[in-house]
Amino acid sequence: MIAPAPQSYLAFSIIYRLRLNVIKRCGAGKPIEIVETPHQNPYLSLRNPVCMGFEDRPQKIISDFGKLDFDYVPEKLVHRDGPMQSLFSTLKSSVEDGTNQRFAITGSVGTGKSSLAKRFCLDFQDWAAKKGQRVEFAIMNCRSRNTPSAVMLKVIERFQPNFPDRGFSVTEMLEILRKDLSKAGTHLVVVLDEVNVLVKKSGSDLLYSLSRFDDERVTGTRHSISLIMISQQPVTEFLDSATLSTLKRSNQILLDKYSRPELADIVRQRVELAFHPGTVDDDIVEFIADVSSEFGDARFAIELLENAGRAANDDGLDSVGPENVRAAKALTYSVVTENKLASLDRQKQLTLLGISRMMRKKSFATTGEAEKAYAVACEEFGERPRGHTQFWGYLQALADVGLIGLGPSGKGLQGNTSIITLPDIPCKVLEAKLLQVMEEK
Repeated sequence: MIAPAPQSYLAFSIIYRLRLNVIKRCGAGKPIEIVETPHQNPYLSLRNPVCMGFEDRPQKIISDFGKLDFDYVPEKLVHRDGPMQSLFSTLKSSVEDGTNQRFAITGSVGTGKSSLAKRFCLDFQDWAAKKGQRVEFAIMNCRSRNTPSAVMLKVIERFQPNFPDRGFSVTEMLEILRKDLSKAGTHLVVVLDEVNVLVKKSGSDLLYSLSRFDDERVTGTRHSISLIMISQQPVTEFLDSATLSTLKRSNQILLDKYSRPELADIVRQRVELAFHPGTVDDDIVEFIADVSSEFGDARFAIELLENAGRAANDDGLDSVGPENVRAAKALTYSVVTENKLASLDRQKQLTLLGISRMMRKKSFATTGEAEKAYAVACEEFGERPRGHTQFWGYLQALADVGLIGLGPSGKGLQGNTSIITLPDIPCKVLEAKLLQVMEEK
């Protein structure tokens, strides 16, 4: 049985990472052996044939996978000092003056909305304790708790862990919560993540009730609930006018997408927290940040880092290399297909072939280095290298379709040279696929 050649690098990557080669039986009563065949080479590579089963490699690259989990919240959030201070400046009055507050955090995926709220609640609780005040918090994701009763059950369980999950109306649960807070003498911060999902399914009534929770309090008593709402959409787009009237317009934060330097700092922090010393060079950190900057998404950058670390360890390496990052990018989000490579004219294919050969051990290359590699590829295929202006046009065309990255030079390089990256596919795989496509033309 011959495994079919992958039609896209994404398909190849899944096969590559799982090490699925052609399987044949070694004979009666013998274990199944996984072997490499010339048909598959160089798409897949195993150093030695291995018998069926798991190979328990010692983990030499990543020291703590928990620090790479999306739910992990570092003790310090990188590049979120301003929003953290805004939250504190607003909500500290709930402890100092006994007032309640409503706050909204918005931003696209991977901008740190949930991490900001979690880190704030932990730090705010510690700050209040030092002042002799008690603060509790309840954080809910409204995709999993998308009804008012489910939200209220989670809140009450903060004070009554064995509270029955049915038999009480939302109005009754609000009254039970009021008594719990009075008895405990605490201020409660309720965080509703992806709150727009709750509103879309069940309306804004619960938000209104929570924001007006203390309307019937006796003068002079302390307010007991503050509310933090998190969503990708601005709250003005989905809250009704009555609920919006309880939210001060100034009590809103919009988190922008992370810039490339900010992503580099985030990746650098996770390397220090989760990787063995010396396994990730700063060039690799910058490379991951460059690849991730297309999206401005910290989750994407952290996922790339983890997958690159896993790939390096699987390959028996002592450190993460550029090829591991490219393989991780292809696993996560690949734009390279055989059709796209086949649609290139000969000169652009030769340009990309030269780049793929030159960058196997490099994260970045200059246009001058790429032009020399292009000339070598042209000589191999009997083609006349075009001039610098035309070559520059080839680079721009490849960048326009996402096959290479092309940007200004960074620190350590002088002049107006541009920097080339190959973020989306391991060089050896790209070379093999190009040679295959070029032979078929």
